[in-house]
Amino acid sequence: MNWIKTTALALSLGLAALAPAAAQDFPKGPVKIIIPFPPGGPTDTVGRLLGQKLQETWGQPVIIDYKPGAGTVIGADFVAKSVPDGQTIGMVNSSLAVNPTLRKKLPYDTQKDLAGVTQLFNMQLAIVAHPNAPFNNLRELIDYARKNPGKLNYGTPGAGSTTHLGAELLKREAGFEMQHIAMKGSAPAHTELMGGRLDLVVDPFLSILPYVQGGRMKIIATMGDKRVAGHDYPTVAETIPGFNVGALLGFVAPAGTPKPVLQKIQADTAKALASADVQKRAQEFGLQVVGSTPEQFDAFIASEMKRWGRIVTDAKIEQE
Repeated sequence: MNWIKTTALALSLGLAALAPAAAQDFPKGPVKIIIPFPPGGPTDTVGRLLGQKLQETWGQPVIIDYKPGAGTVIGADFVAKSVPDGQTIGMVNSSLAVNPTLRKKLPYDTQKDLAGVTQLFNMQLAIVAHPNAPFNNLRELIDYARKNPGKLNYGTPGAGSTTHLGAELLKREAGFEMQHIAMKGSAPAHTELMGGRLDLVVDPFLSILPYVQGGRMKIIATMGDKRVAGHDYPTVAETIPGFNVGALLGFVAPAGTPKPVLQKIQADTAKALASADVQKRAQEFGLQVVGSTPEQFDAFIASEMKRWGRIVTDAKIEQE
């Protein structure tokens, strides 16, 4: 239950950030939420739910606009170059913190051109296998990999993704090898796993859960330090103490957006996150609600850039 207490504290901080009078006329028209993935994925699911809540609060249309590609760079760049008035908000994930080290050239500066609004959720990741795989838990997987060097592969939604880096960290911590196969999104990785062409997939918990519940995949372990609330699946930390890898989902805005506007968006988003239906959906998906302030989110992104930067450098992963 500790994560619930943490969530309540974070939400109270967010709800306390009351927007000053200067932002009371925001928004003045339709607001766009830029999602850096195609429709239908986990980011889209929660983005649309929050967009609906904000539309009800603001009395203005909230439009979901998809800008997929280049490992979220296209979407983030669109936000960075938008008018800094709060009418354009970007949904981001951990790629925001990974890309500065992963990619040689970014068309924006993560810390100078984007302003944090709030971390929405911490998203659990999971390692899944085909139901007929010759291992059922992490210890069995590690033993199998060590006895069969070079045999195992694993797929992720793409090179340099948090799922990829989390798996690389696991390999290093546990002392075994498996080959990474970068897929163009979660759906192709799922198809290849269920077709027997991949041994494992590392993906967000909410993305694989329907397949696990349908008996088409089995969970080897989740990658957070605690079991997903409402679901009884073992964690990597139960085998490798201290291991903890998750992915963030958050809102950012163009740098230069007035602070009162950022605070109003954050406060209204915190109210949406506190609603019963969002809380229920978050638990179903294995998402931990956060609701941090803009200052807290900026600080968290800076710390994540350092953390993932070390892993990218050590694993010698690079994208153009």
